[in-house]
Formats: sequence, structure tokens, C-alpha cells
Amino acid sequence: MDERTLTLEQIMAYGGYLRTEERAPGTIEKYLRDARSFAVWLDGAPVTKENATGWKEQLRAQGYAPTTINSMLAALNNLFRFLGWNECHMKFLKIQRRLFRDTARELTRAEYEQLIRTAETQGKHRLALLMEAICATGVRVSEVKYLTVEAARSGCAEISLKGKIRTILLPNKLCRKLLKYAKKQKIASGEIFLTKSGKGLSRRQIWAEMKRLCAAAGVEPSKVFPHNLRHLFATAFYRACKDIAKLADVLGHSSIETTRIYLVTSGTEHRKQLDRLGLIV
Repeated sequence: MDERTLTLEQIMAYGGYLRTEERAPGTIEKYLRDARSFAVWLDGAPVTKENATGWKEQLRAQGYAPTTINSMLAALNNLFRFLGWNECHMKFLKIQRRLFRDTARELTRAEYEQLIRTAETQGKHRLALLMEAICATGVRVSEVKYLTVEAARSGCAEISLKGKIRTILLPNKLCRKLLKYAKKQKIASGEIFLTKSGKGLSRRQIWAEMKRLCAAAGVEPSKVFPHNLRHLFATAFYRACKDIAKLADVLGHSSIETTRIYLVTSGTEHRKQLDRLGLIV
């Protein structure tokens, strides 16, 4: 068997393949980052099943969370399929579904509202409205670009991701706020959340702006990131309608199992449920 060496050219070609597969920009960025990390770890050594497994064990030794390791393995396994190196495929770590979320990462409604108030107080009106828009609709940060002037006028947004198109309804109050903001910014059509140069906000910029609110808002930074707003929406939506299938459609999930992850309660709430059982005499 010829010796396999992972090159920068192969990784770049892999990126092109991911784009033709219409993967989300965030996914492409992560998969390429993981591929480069593996190449650096190899340090010129050939790609073998043994070396791939060794990388997986190294990740475990470094203390990466099992879910993080599995996401990195997914990136590498996909790379191996692209290169035709299927025998290097690695098995995922077996993880039992968690019964509760880490309280340190659980953003409460009160904390969310405090972030909004802090942003408004600091004059960061775009950020405040952006956080409200994500939390009130459940869109991914990569889908914010679909919250357009046209969507605000019609009351619904058509979102295209991973080859699928879904239509979501926008709350009336949010539509009014979006249109008022767009008018003030002299945005007549298209995307509403733009930089001063007229470009769409990047995932990294949104993340950084949210993090800068933490100290003033008195909210732990570990709880403040765009995807947690989506989690808060999912929790509130399910509590209101108790329809997990409908929630999966709104969130754009292909599998209800993915939606279940969003509905895992906090450790504090899980402990209260145990206490209510009253089984300690």
C-alpha cells in the first residue's frame, strides 16, 4: 500500500468539496480547522488507521469533551471519505444522552433580559435588536441574513440552509422593531443587520460583541453566545405548545432527536424534580 501523506493542497481541495456539498460556512470553517489540526499533529507522519486512532486518544488525554471529540472525528471521517481513505475511518465515542444541562452554561430568561437592557444602556441598539431577533425566532446565527426588510414587512422569513428551505413566522412586535430600525438606518431592502461598511455581520463579530456585554450585565461569559439564544427560544416555545415535532420544523432540524438536545433541563431544575419525588423519608 502506498504511504499516505496529508497535504495542504488536499485540505484545500476538501474545502472546495464541502462548498459544493453546500455545507454551512461555519461547518466548513470547523472541518478545515480540524483537518489542519490533525495534519499538524501528524507532523509529516503517514496517515494510517493507527495514527488516526492515536490522534483520537490524544484528544481524550488533553481533556476535550466527548461531544467535541466526536465533532472532530466527524470532520476527519468526512475528509477520509473524500480522499478515498475509508479504512482510516474512526469510531465515535459512545455517549449516553445527558439528562440535564450544565448550569454554568444555562442562560436564563432574566439573564437574557439583562443583556438586552445592558446593550440598550450602552447605546448598542443593533446588538440589542439582533439578540432579540435570534431569541424570538430561534434562527441560527448563520441565518440572521434572512431577517430582511422584506421579511419584516411580510411577517415571515424564508430560510435556506443545507439544501433545505423553511419558512418561519416573525412576531408582530419584532417586525415593527426591525422596520423602525431599518428606517432609522436608511435600509430600504435586503439584510437589516449590517456593519458600517454595509456588509453582513459575521458569526465571529456577533459572538465578540455579545461577550463584551458580560461584565456590565453581570452575566457569566460561559453563558453568553448566540446559540444559547436559540436554546432559550426552544425551551420557551416547547413550554408554550408542548409540540416537539412543530419545534423541530421551526428550528430546521431533520431529526427530532436533535431537537431533544435543546430541551434538556438545567441541573438545578433536574434536582428539583428529584426532590419533588419525596422518596427520602
